[in-house]
Amino acid sequence: MTTAASQTPRTTHQRALIFHGYGATPEDHWFGWLAEQLETESIRTAIPPLPHPLMPQTEQWEDDVRAAVKQPDEHTIVIAHSLGCLAVLRYLRSLPGAWRLGTLVLVSGFIDPLPALPELDGFIGGGCDVTELRDHIGRLVVVRSDNDSIVPPGHTDRLAEQLGISAQVVPGAGHFLAAEGITELSFVRDVITS
Repeated sequence: MTTAASQTPRTTHQRALIFHGYGATPEDHWFGWLAEQLETESIRTAIPPLPHPLMPQTEQWEDDVRAAVKQPDEHTIVIAHSLGCLAVLRYLRSLPGAWRLGTLVLVSGFIDPLPALPELDGFIGGGCDVTELRDHIGRLVVVRSDNDSIVPPGHTDRLAEQLGISAQVVPGAGHFLAAEGITELSFVRDVITS
């Protein structure tokens, strides 16, 4: 006897979460465009708002990342931008046991204080120990530009090095902001959908 379940092809139910950074909302920059692109690839995508983006609180952001991601698995894709990267990395660092995340893409990520934004020193604090994370992540990509005036390229390179990889460079993209003309980010889409 054939059941309905055996007639249904086995499909992968990927889900993606996009986390914004300091001073941003889910409607800003390239986040909405990327969400639409991933949805057309049948990847359920959400852009959770992080509270008080102009006055971020470490614990609140980590709690909201935790609430959105819940328990990651090999079908989970997480994309984060700027300060959102640090919140995501801290959440992942807090996970106990043998967890697995399918894909992590960090855009203009960092773990060191930013000379351009000393007001974030309290949030950044001592950064985050990321050295053990690589073994839990299937596909890991760190992306930076060569002319980022907010997060020095060396900061993103250091993060990538701590994660055991090299940063990928998108030339002339600044800090990947709409104000700099970045409202689409095909590099990230292609990394996820390839």
